[in-house]
Amino acid sequence: METRASVILSMCETPPLPEERNPSPANGSAEQFDSEESSNSEDVDFNWDEYLEETGSGAAPHTSFKHVETSLQSSFQPGMKLEVANKHNPDTYWVATIITTCGQLLLLRYCGYGDDRRADFWCDVMTADLHSVGWCTQNGKVLMPPSAIKEKYADWTDFLIRDLTGSRTAPANLLEGPLRGKNPVDLITVDSLIELQDSQNPFQYWIVSVLENVGGRLRLRYVGMEETESYDQWLFYLDYRLRPVGWCQENTYRLAPPAEIYSLKTVSHWASALEKSLTEAAKFPLPMEVFKDHADLRNHLFTMGMKMEVVDTNEPCRICPATVTKVFNSRFVQVTIDDLHPKASKTSILCHADSLGILPVQWCLKNGVHLTPPKGYSSQDFDWADYQKQCGAEAAPEFCFKNASFSRGFTKNMKLEAVNPRNPAEICVASITSVKGRLMWLHLEGLQGPASEYIVDIDSMDIFPVGWCEANSYKLSAPHKAVLQRTRKIAVVQPEQQLPSGVPVENILHDPCLIPQPDTMGPVNGRYSCPALFINHRCFSGPHLNKGRLAELPRSVGPGKCVLVLKEVLGMVINSAYKPGSVLRELQLVEDPRWNFQEETLKAKYRGKTYRATVKIVRTSDQVLDFCRKVCTKLECCPNLFSPVPVTEGCPENCSVHTKTKYTYYYGKRRKIMKPPFGETDSRSLERKHSQLVRRRKRRKPIVAQKKRQLSGTDLNTARSAEESDEEEPEGPEDETWSEETSPELHDDQTDLSSAEVPPATPMSPMKLRSSAESGQAARTERGRRARKALSLLCSKGTKRDRMKREIKQDPEEKLVLESNPLEWTVTDVVRFIRLTDCAPLAKIFQEQDIDGQALLLLTLPTVQECMDLKLGPAIKLCHQIERVKLAFYAQYAN
Repeated sequence: METRASVILSMCETPPLPEERNPSPANGSAEQFDSEESSNSEDVDFNWDEYLEETGSGAAPHTSFKHVETSLQSSFQPGMKLEVANKHNPDTYWVATIITTCGQLLLLRYCGYGDDRRADFWCDVMTADLHSVGWCTQNGKVLMPPSAIKEKYADWTDFLIRDLTGSRTAPANLLEGPLRGKNPVDLITVDSLIELQDSQNPFQYWIVSVLENVGGRLRLRYVGMEETESYDQWLFYLDYRLRPVGWCQENTYRLAPPAEIYSLKTVSHWASALEKSLTEAAKFPLPMEVFKDHADLRNHLFTMGMKMEVVDTNEPCRICPATVTKVFNSRFVQVTIDDLHPKASKTSILCHADSLGILPVQWCLKNGVHLTPPKGYSSQDFDWADYQKQCGAEAAPEFCFKNASFSRGFTKNMKLEAVNPRNPAEICVASITSVKGRLMWLHLEGLQGPASEYIVDIDSMDIFPVGWCEANSYKLSAPHKAVLQRTRKIAVVQPEQQLPSGVPVENILHDPCLIPQPDTMGPVNGRYSCPALFINHRCFSGPHLNKGRLAELPRSVGPGKCVLVLKEVLGMVINSAYKPGSVLRELQLVEDPRWNFQEETLKAKYRGKTYRATVKIVRTSDQVLDFCRKVCTKLECCPNLFSPVPVTEGCPENCSVHTKTKYTYYYGKRRKIMKPPFGETDSRSLERKHSQLVRRRKRRKPIVAQKKRQLSGTDLNTARSAEESDEEEPEGPEDETWSEETSPELHDDQTDLSSAEVPPATPMSPMKLRSSAESGQAARTERGRRARKALSLLCSKGTKRDRMKREIKQDPEEKLVLESNPLEWTVTDVVRFIRLTDCAPLAKIFQEQDIDGQALLLLTLPTVQECMDLKLGPAIKLCHQIERVKLAFYAQYAN
């Protein structure tokens, strides 16, 4: 066996000979696709279920992907032995056999039960007290058989010796420590070191470092080439070319860099890189369980000069005649694609008996596949008999090859995910266009041009089942055609424009620019085709949606498939919300048993978190209007906010003259919509609603009170007593809509936007139950008394300033005198007040968000920060002014 020093010395003295090399696409040396041939890089939310439904195709069965199935298997194998604590006496242990595995669960049977399955039990390898055989002896623990079989054998020691002889124990490192319970794929971590066989010389290896592990698909980089990614390779961990570090030396093979990179560095650099990597691998060896599923190569029966047909690795859409040009040993041969030109640069492939893409002579003829004649062949029609006679060579017998008729369940038009052979880092959506024996013709949906179709063996480890990329959090290149369709069918958006006088609304719906071209739309059934939906942002936006964000949305969406158009509109609505998670939660509850609906997953992002929920969306055009109105009702906005009918001037609902507070009041939060005439309101109803909102809010100290200017001791006591009395109020019933039928993913975002702090109220004291009318009247009387007391204290602090213009009078020491009731303030009145304070720059926000006097009195610091996107400083300053209005209101108008 060679020592490490001898390996390095032999590498330095004998550089690898330059050989005829096949520029493997895996190492990045192959020419990449041009920009027009590359897959579409646009970031789209590709959904396999939608795509399969639209194309009317099916997914290739998961069981057809042998390498993926293997990668999901547990590191523990049936028949392995281990020591496990007795269930009824956990201080003692006994040997058990693994019967089967399911993820990290093991089905065990204590040794001694034989074939009796009645005592089999499941345990979780992550939590159970499991150890490798021999652990009890090393740690002084007691080995004792279960009481149910204790009398079965007289000498249990002799039984264990016989039972354990020739058996395999479960690896200790998989039962404890950081590798506990991990699958072989998970054992391969970033920076793990592996030996990689040279692509041309089976006796030469070099060490590579793992840069990425995507579900067992490894991105590898040669040691000594850390600064460049040009020679990176992607291989599945089951590839026969991968071996643990040390395997090369044990089998007296050669450790040396491949010829393609050898000349890029000095000999001393390679020696230093090898020494460093061997030292690192000795410190952190890769567990041998990683390689337990590697298939052993069988001996081949090829001889020099034999002819065969081979899939061209440089152009994997062609099958060409090839010749065995070198026999290395009983396992490996070199196969070269025939080229009759005198000075040809020949493509050679390292092959073994079960190599993918090698076929017997006449395979193409038997399967009706075109065989590409060798370059320089004189005749257009290739004939194997004439060609063999011309070359004087024999054909490789069919028994030399793998079973050429096994298709493993793949059929035409099935969908899967496949590696782009010209860019191995990219995985695309692929369709099977043809299956012939062991070979499949794949069309990569994300590519254009003739290179988008190529040939792959059914056992290739570069193909994956539908959903594999999503399961492993890897980017899947979406179909180029589907992206175009979605762009045309959904994102057909029109900028807002003023209608010329005299142009009827009907003309808008038939404007040619709204109708996609037929060739890009594809066939759309009229029943499932949705007309253009208009975003009427001038309509009332309700308490959930930001009017400013709605104004930035496109004027219309569609026409197109109902589900796609409505999903796009709902996505826009969610992104226009103050709290997208809350809107997503409301949309979950929109349903009607009469609908012909389809469930779709919608996403919302809020404060760095992503929420998902399943929403029912109608599929037919006759239900679109009803669906839109029900969604608007749920969001407490105008029923025409988004609708098939554009609102050009006045809304039929006359919603534009109403403010958030009044409109929301008549909607009735999460109740049936009652529509009395607009404009009816009274302060008692508002205060009752205000009280309900306060009871729903989260318990926390009023931040506004803490951030105000420092008050006197009496003032602080007054504020504190208000807080305490606040929390003594009896809890009302929680709103059921927020607690039931809600996805648990959305629970992070349940702060009610309308929560409000309560001004100073009664001090903490024992409370007696009274009727609601008495308690309401008493609370209002007490609030007025306390507010007047606080105001009198504030008034004594300084001299009065000049009176404010029109309705507002103010003194220099915080006292505010109002000439009208804030409950009756319009949006204009609120804006006028804000402009006369030191928060004048924020007046525009109040105008944009239609905040009237009633809404103003409900604002709190958290609401101001979240809904107005203000930093803490400006928000505190604004809340200080709002608090002054509240105090003045309770002092002057509460009674």
